[in-house]
Amino acid sequence: MYIKKLNPMMLLLLISLAFTQFSFAKSANALNTDVDAAIKKFEKEVSGGAEFLSKVKGYLVFPSVIKGGFILGAEYGEGALRVNGTTKHFYSMTSASIGYQAGVQEHSVLIAFISEASLNNFIKSDGWEAGVDGSVIVADWGGSKDITSISYEKPIVAFIYGGEGLMLGVSIEGTKFQRIVPN
Repeated sequence: MYIKKLNPMMLLLLISLAFTQFSFAKSANALNTDVDAAIKKFEKEVSGGAEFLSKVKGYLVFPSVIKGGFILGAEYGEGALRVNGTTKHFYSMTSASIGYQAGVQEHSVLIAFISEASLNNFIKSDGWEAGVDGSVIVADWGGSKDITSISYEKPIVAFIYGGEGLMLGVSIEGTKFQRIVPN
């Protein structure tokens, strides 16, 4: 891990993104390529990842989520919802926070929908907020533990992996998800 120097302009941009529906607007092909790479990384880094993904109803993948803050913080990423391995829709995720925090981090997020009902509720929503519109648990697993051996009590499970940089506090509570249309 390394520490990135906190750029005040980047922080301001991240905070403003948390309150808008602005999109960096990658093309659909570029976003799908990034999502494919993030899935491969998940399957490589997480023991049992490939088998786990084959059993869930769908999963939302954000290959590059940027989180930054100093007291005030923001997070932004774009990704795709995959059902049976096929992209159904593209989404952005944004959040803002206030409290003890400092640093900048880039990581990947994979949100797995364990039940058909949780997947359908997410797809039907017009703007979905974690913790309000659906209860999400952030998975806590050991590096060598196979995730297929873990029993999840919630119908939606989030995995945060591949972190670069240093940022204290990991949560997706209060994160907003909006459907986007890439270029």
